[in-house]
Amino acid sequence: MKMKSKIINRILSIAIGCYGLLSLNSCSNYLDVDQYIYDVSVFDSVFVNADNLQAYINGIASYLPNEDRLYTSSWSPFQGASDENFPSWNDSRHAAVKLLLNEITPQNANSYYNNYGTWYKGIRKANTVLANMDVTPDVSTSTKRQYTGEMYFFKGYFLYLLLQQYGPVVIPPDDLLDLNSDGESLSMERNSYDECVEYIIENMEKAYSLLPRTQESASDIYRPTSGAALAVMSRVTLVAASPLFNGNTAYSDWVGSDGTPFISQTEDNSKWGKAAVAAKRVINTGIYSLYIYPKESSTEPLAENVPTDDFPYGAGNVDPYRSFKFPLIGEVLPTSNPELIWGTKTSPTGGDSPLWLSAPAQLGGGNGLNITQTLVDAFKMKDGRDINNSSAEYPYPGLDDVYKPTSSSKSMGGYTVYTANTAKMYENREPRFYATIGFCHSFWPGTDYSGSLAVKNIEVTYYSDGSAAPTIDFPDDYNHTGYTCIKYNHPTDNLYGTQKSKVFPIFRYAEILLNYVEALNELDGTYTDDVEGITVTRDLDEIQFYFNQIRFRAGLPGLSAEELSSKESIRDAIKREREVEFACEGRRYHDLRRWKDAPEAYNTPIVGMNVHTLSTNRQQYYTRTTLNIPLTQREWAFKMYFWPIPQGTLDKNSKLVQNPGW
Repeated sequence: MKMKSKIINRILSIAIGCYGLLSLNSCSNYLDVDQYIYDVSVFDSVFVNADNLQAYINGIASYLPNEDRLYTSSWSPFQGASDENFPSWNDSRHAAVKLLLNEITPQNANSYYNNYGTWYKGIRKANTVLANMDVTPDVSTSTKRQYTGEMYFFKGYFLYLLLQQYGPVVIPPDDLLDLNSDGESLSMERNSYDECVEYIIENMEKAYSLLPRTQESASDIYRPTSGAALAVMSRVTLVAASPLFNGNTAYSDWVGSDGTPFISQTEDNSKWGKAAVAAKRVINTGIYSLYIYPKESSTEPLAENVPTDDFPYGAGNVDPYRSFKFPLIGEVLPTSNPELIWGTKTSPTGGDSPLWLSAPAQLGGGNGLNITQTLVDAFKMKDGRDINNSSAEYPYPGLDDVYKPTSSSKSMGGYTVYTANTAKMYENREPRFYATIGFCHSFWPGTDYSGSLAVKNIEVTYYSDGSAAPTIDFPDDYNHTGYTCIKYNHPTDNLYGTQKSKVFPIFRYAEILLNYVEALNELDGTYTDDVEGITVTRDLDEIQFYFNQIRFRAGLPGLSAEELSSKESIRDAIKREREVEFACEGRRYHDLRRWKDAPEAYNTPIVGMNVHTLSTNRQQYYTRTTLNIPLTQREWAFKMYFWPIPQGTLDKNSKLVQNPGW
């Protein structure tokens, strides 16, 4: 036992150094010590002093996923298996595509995105701290308050993560289980979806009451705040109100041992009221707002139909491109970004970052992120009109003109975004388009490189003989659609050189605004939360004001009279806005499912440009082409609403049943 204590103390000292005040970025060495610290009752070592307690808490935080890893070595299938995109490889590092290709089974789910046990460990360890923290000496009252708030946050967040991936799950008891008990006594049946939501809300409410409103120190910026707890509640209640979980009779046969459905069979419109209140609570804090970069002389003029009042009543004082792009690429410090509610540092340089997958080989990237034409077409023209209903002032070109060059380059935010060779089909699009989508003849400065290689100022072309064409050594490393995502790529980033430090927004204020207006739009009548003293109603002026903030920040006109004409038209506008605003942020996967729009979206063929065409035949390249390759033979099945529970987990719990269809 004496030798074990020495090992434990040595591990704890390493953990303190490598993790430091809940930076929320995993330290791989820390994860290797679980058997020594967490699964053995060594409270005499862990809770003996404040440093060891902090190390233990840091270890709990290390179970939080790296949510910025969207594609490569990702923590979930949520972005890689979205209808927005697909990777150029079907391998273990890009396993999300296996879900779309129907290659996932409960048996191999043990190998791909197996988070089930990890997140339950996080909950159990949070309960361990709550049960034992008071015996630790030298911990101030304020620190205990902070730790207690974080433990409730972790409990709620880990169960939220479980619910998000696996559907309704087992709610673990708050008391500490005896791990030496027989397996049957530890077996528990899953709870209903609504019960899981209640558990998350209960813990987030406690966290909200204890956590600070803001983190004043830059070193603590990634620790959760009371606003982060509110943001979790906003997201969770919105999803719970949505059609997949609110009166979904498709799950009428999915019941517990007592016959209670795991998914509510009766639609409850008041859930939209609860979601609206949850979002309004975030708004009412007065802490958050959309990030706005002020208009400069170089700011592109607005279309004539965009209100020129100052934001939030118009876009007259806004630089739309910089306002949307800069917080995502490292141009804005997290402490200076009022839109950031909670985030995490991006993955370190290398093959796990979105930057690597999207960047062309000339800049050291993998050149393997393929954006679909459907997402590209979702972005509007500069005056807010759809590409299929464009205006004479900002027309979307016809078939005879789409391929022709613009004959002039375009700069935004002080950087060239495309060259004069760019096709007219990419001209006069809304600013978010240029901040998000990379296309043929996009310009990649990559100036953060000081060597002698010719890897800067690249005009990327996706023709079969273009600058991003595959090489003999790597024939599979090429873009299949002619589009990639540049949302997280700073123009100066170069994988042969350096990249800007960035923050991935787990929750940002734009989501809260769209959560709020969606909930209001779906609400019938009025809903009052007596505890919070907030009353919400389907008020068109309220919907218009908060929705239009998203549009004005993007340099677009607000909701039109046609869009405001019915609940259905507003719903369509909200869905479209979420698709564009949160493109490639991991939200689309969940939106399609909660709306029950996934079958239609995933059964739509994947279309892109004809990348197998030579640069001498531009017209053929810019012909919309349906991709019939193994990577795009996606199919939707009812089972895909949830990830399968790994078979190994089912084998250990006789009362746990598999998700429907698996």
